[in-house]
Amino acid sequence: MILSRVPRPGIDHRAPSLSLLRPLAPLSVALPAALYFCDPPVPINTIIVDDERPARDELVYLLKGFPDINLVAQGKNGLEAVSLIKEHNPDLVFLDVQMPGLDGFGVIKKLAERKLRVPQIVFATAYDHYALQAFEVNAVDYVLKPFDKARIAKAIQRTKKMLETSTSAVERLENLVGQLAAPATKPARTKILVKSQSRMVLVDADDIIYVSTEDGTITVFAREAEGMSNYRTIEELAAALDADVFWRPHRSYLVNINHIKEVVPWFKSSYMLKMNDKRQTEIPVSRGQTKRLRELFKL
Repeated sequence: MILSRVPRPGIDHRAPSLSLLRPLAPLSVALPAALYFCDPPVPINTIIVDDERPARDELVYLLKGFPDINLVAQGKNGLEAVSLIKEHNPDLVFLDVQMPGLDGFGVIKKLAERKLRVPQIVFATAYDHYALQAFEVNAVDYVLKPFDKARIAKAIQRTKKMLETSTSAVERLENLVGQLAAPATKPARTKILVKSQSRMVLVDADDIIYVSTEDGTITVFAREAEGMSNYRTIEELAAALDADVFWRPHRSYLVNINHIKEVVPWFKSSYMLKMNDKRQTEIPVSRGQTKRLRELFKL
């Protein structure tokens, strides 16, 4: 028996047209232009100038973590700084303030005298609190020794903004140099309040041997007293004392140079300070402050 398909009424049983079987056109999706064209970051041509090799090496190491920085040269004194700036026309210079001969401020003056383009400057400094206020007022950036990567990152970000807006550094730098060249008029305090157990003792500044900071607590060690200070930071306390007498050899310590009993050579050309308190406390000198130690005692 032969079976045949019986067409059902109302349904078209013809073979489908080939035109209906054409493949669908691919969907066209517009992608953001940023996915096609991504400009690489513009390199910031940079020079480092510092008379101490360890400081230069440390800065070179830290700057490797910033892909925008293109280190083009290094110098070890002020005269080299002027020559390198003229030769390379950099965008940014990390410039040590305290160098023998022509110091960092002298470099700025030389560039102005020779009418050379002044790049963005980040000063590397161990200056005291009042001098740092001058940096802030004149919007000139700085990094404190020993170097801190987060602070360097902030300085680089600030430099980028200055470069993007084509902001000149000349006037700000000249104001800073003039301000720091003027003699300081702020009198140093002669007495500091120290909280010792249940007593509040006034200590002569000359009797303070050293000050330490740990977990936000400022402790004063003097000849006849030991206790906490009501200053919030060691920077604030240092600003209230005579900068020619009190020196910060390490970020955690402030010492009275008249109470340093002995300078002890330590590992890798570093030093410890032995103080003349009852414990003969030993205080480390950071690498960034080694030069200052040599200047103080003609090492």
